[in-house]
Amino acid sequence: MGILTLVEDRPTPKAVYNWRVYLLAGIASCGSNMIGYTSAFIGTTITLPSFMAEFGLDKMTDPEVRLISENIVSLFIAGAFFGALFTYALGHFWGRKWSLVVAAAIFTLGSGLQVGANHSRGLGILYAGRVLSGLGTGVASNIIPIYLSELAPPAIRGRLVGLYELGWQIGGLLGFWINFGVEQHMGSTHQQWVIPFAIQIVPSGLLFIGAMWMKESPRWLFLNGHRKKAMENLCWIRQLEASDIYITEEVTAIDQALEYQRSTIGIGFWKPFKALGTRKNIMWRLFLGCMLFFWQNGSGINAINYYSPTIFKSIGVADGTVNLTTGIFGVVKAFMTFVWLLFLVDQLGRRNLLLGGAVTGSICMWIIGAYICAVRPDEHPSKTLNSGGIAAIFFFYLWTAVYTPTWNGTPWVINSEFFDPNFRSLAQAATTASNWLFNFLISRFTEQMFATMNYGVYFFFAALSFLAFFFAFFLIPETSGIPLEKVDRLFECKPVWRANKILKEQLKGEEEQFRFDVKDGTIHQENGEELEQR
Repeated sequence: MGILTLVEDRPTPKAVYNWRVYLLAGIASCGSNMIGYTSAFIGTTITLPSFMAEFGLDKMTDPEVRLISENIVSLFIAGAFFGALFTYALGHFWGRKWSLVVAAAIFTLGSGLQVGANHSRGLGILYAGRVLSGLGTGVASNIIPIYLSELAPPAIRGRLVGLYELGWQIGGLLGFWINFGVEQHMGSTHQQWVIPFAIQIVPSGLLFIGAMWMKESPRWLFLNGHRKKAMENLCWIRQLEASDIYITEEVTAIDQALEYQRSTIGIGFWKPFKALGTRKNIMWRLFLGCMLFFWQNGSGINAINYYSPTIFKSIGVADGTVNLTTGIFGVVKAFMTFVWLLFLVDQLGRRNLLLGGAVTGSICMWIIGAYICAVRPDEHPSKTLNSGGIAAIFFFYLWTAVYTPTWNGTPWVINSEFFDPNFRSLAQAATTASNWLFNFLISRFTEQMFATMNYGVYFFFAALSFLAFFFAFFLIPETSGIPLEKVDRLFECKPVWRANKILKEQLKGEEEQFRFDVKDGTIHQENGEELEQR
């Protein structure tokens, strides 16, 4: 099987893999670009001498500076948590497209407030802007994976949802290097730290403009009774006529899933809440989705994103080269995300990526922690790294290269595939909110953890990564190549590590039977087993 071979659940016309589906995914991913940028630039920008002098941080004690830094970072994440929760109602009533418009507008407003902060106005307006940007981020981080999964053909669903993660990492890469540029080429002025804050408006503005052109999700339109518009959008996205058998099969699967929901759960805003109490399988899936983000944040990836200068200094990198090493960190993340998106997520599968990333990431963290424990760079600072320090940096970048295409992006793909249409919005709101909750806890206490635990922080992340392997192996089935309407059946197949193969064999047999029925003019009975000749 070639690197770019498509693993299809059924014969698919080439027209389905067209420029429109990729362009829609690219526009939606401007939202993740704004998330990645604002997550990456902030940790370095607030350490610039110009920023610290503007708000008097250069005259404060270390604990006071740590507290303000943590507030600036964590208020954004707190806003994202509540934004993710509120998105369920927004997405249910307004749809995916207009939810993205709202997210872009709120984020842009928050970015504007942050740019307006200065010494005379104080940090209050900056805090308010961070909260608003967080709200917009919460909405975008919730809706984008849903939208991408709903418009994607199964064979490239991982690739399209992966564009969400790619946009995140490209934004992060720009954030790291823009900070490096203003530090190297600008004086310690007000403009030096304002420029990184102002650039936040660019991706949110692109999302706002692009979302006006985007097509609403056909699955959301079917769910809400807008059948004519849903057919128009689906045919436009697939570049096929409504009479094409591929469209007929896709619409039939959607209709069957909706009919099943009407008879078991019900269609409406409150129905999923009521059904959760009686559907233990959905509750279990919701728990798994939330825990994926627990283990993701337990790896330490977001601690490094927000506090990269602190991380590199703990390894022994001198102050003058911290921003350079941070920039390289961003390059490695962006490059490996591209590799993950193009070559790995739909070829190796989600489950294999999680298993390999957990083991390799844990080993790297143990080695880095052991080096810091033995050498204690904080107690013996040096302007240059010794051979041990270089090895530690190597393993840090190796950890980045491994964890980026595994636990960094894969949980988002899995959560976009775990739930049927009527639960998807509620489940995505809950799992995305859980990500920002765990993210908040990490970001709020990372500086304090390093101040008190030192190298123990790396051992802490290493242990959690090791435990994540067993969580993924025993509890997470492979979701790649499974139609969204068939995911319920995936969790009925045992054992977990063979569920994907078992279900694909079942679906292949059912597809062959369906085509045989159509060809020979037979009527397929409801139980799917008996055939009657016309």
